[in-house]
Amino acid sequence: MPAKSTSVPAVAKAIFPKLGLSSKTANAGVFSGAWGGAGPVLEKYSPIDGSLLGRVRQATPEDYETAVAAAQQAFLAWRDVPAPKRGEVVRQLGNALRELKTELGQLVSLEAGKILPEGEGEVQEMIDICDFATGLSRQLHGLTIASERPGHRMMEQWQPLGVVGIISAFNFPVAVWAWNSALAAACGDATLWKPSEKTPLTAIACIKIAEKVCRANGVDPAIFSLVIGDGPSVGELLTNDRRIPLVSATGSTRMGRRVGEVVAKRFGRSLLELGGNNAIIVAPSADLKLALRAIVFGAVGTAGQRCTSTRRIIVHESIKAKLVKSLVAAYKQLPIGSPLEPGNLVGPLIDAAAVDAMQQAIAGLKKEGGRILHGGGRLAGNYVTPCIAEAKNWWPVVQHETFAPILYVMGYKTLDEAVAMQNGVPQGLSSAIFTTDLREAEQFLAACGSDCGIANVNIGTSGAEIGGAFGGEKETGGGRESGSDAWKQYMRRQTVTVNYSDSLPLAQGIKFGD
Repeated sequence: MPAKSTSVPAVAKAIFPKLGLSSKTANAGVFSGAWGGAGPVLEKYSPIDGSLLGRVRQATPEDYETAVAAAQQAFLAWRDVPAPKRGEVVRQLGNALRELKTELGQLVSLEAGKILPEGEGEVQEMIDICDFATGLSRQLHGLTIASERPGHRMMEQWQPLGVVGIISAFNFPVAVWAWNSALAAACGDATLWKPSEKTPLTAIACIKIAEKVCRANGVDPAIFSLVIGDGPSVGELLTNDRRIPLVSATGSTRMGRRVGEVVAKRFGRSLLELGGNNAIIVAPSADLKLALRAIVFGAVGTAGQRCTSTRRIIVHESIKAKLVKSLVAAYKQLPIGSPLEPGNLVGPLIDAAAVDAMQQAIAGLKKEGGRILHGGGRLAGNYVTPCIAEAKNWWPVVQHETFAPILYVMGYKTLDEAVAMQNGVPQGLSSAIFTTDLREAEQFLAACGSDCGIANVNIGTSGAEIGGAFGGEKETGGGRESGSDAWKQYMRRQTVTVNYSDSLPLAQGIKFGD
């Protein structure tokens, strides 16, 4: 329950000045190289105890126009900066984040309700992706391709794309921006960020950090622009804007479907990282102690508000009763309360609407005939007791992603059946199997196995590293962020042919005239 010894106002008072935030006056919610915003004032209350954290002046359509024009102008200069020089700016951004890791991590906890280790862990993700992008800035290489024409050289190169629109969700209020902006900056792009209205202060703090780094390097800080506002007033403008060739959107499937349709109509690109309905298969040979730890963290970490949260457990019938007993025992010991208090593992949901959605899902589960094995109750404020329930995979409530700590347990007899259940949902983000049987592990990773963008063996569904491309299939959107070759989405591919001969042979042996 809400903290007694560590209060939200006390923490906010200590960190706001260091992050350039005000708790008394409205913070400017628009950055276009200069701070502004003439729209309505947004009041942000902490999910921890309901106290007012701060106020933000949101963007008007005119503010949006100013921001996107500034970002476009900044891009025209930034694209000509050599990539390693761009990487040096990103490196310094990572160092600036290191200096404020504790304060920014605390702000994530205040605004999103994450426990402190998760808040600081998210900032560490930002630092890591800056390091990754710095190295990447010296590796933006294409291919040399054999030409079929004599005296010709053919190659592929990658050029900066333009202004990248970033739409992020509340549950990772800073890391998703960094995943996109660090890579985009290294690739020579400018960015325009529309964060969730539920976490505006963390966005402002990040842009203030980036602004200082840019000014210290003589770089137009509008390469990291910001517009805070709702979907109708800002989001629609961004997705419809032909000056933004790529929109990277992280959030619900409903939101992503709208973004994808609008951007596709103008022949833009969309990078969609949407909902998940992630399952862990627990095989008879599994190390149950290992599986138990992974399940509990995956299901209740961030109070079940991760796109990679574990939603379903598909356990072999021979060990189902034993695993369920261990899970219930572990859930009964979970410390629930203020994420600012050391030792608490489960903080609040983001707001009252999220609590209501969880209760509606539990009511729907009971209507289907599901059985609550533990938890599911509403506590004071935005706090709940994480829920374990027996369910059937095809029930509508199970097929839908409820952004809350509800874990559905179901049994299986054969691995083929388990994989079919794992894949039998509209989403395809993260998946896992716990087994010590090599054949089972390899089948799970084969073409006939998991259909998700992430497939793990003896690791849970949550907690991906930045080195691998992050994203999923089906209604998860198909986009990939962060590592591997995800950088290519932020650039335009160009095939180049150079004729160094004194003749003009055509491809495919075509003869045209003498």
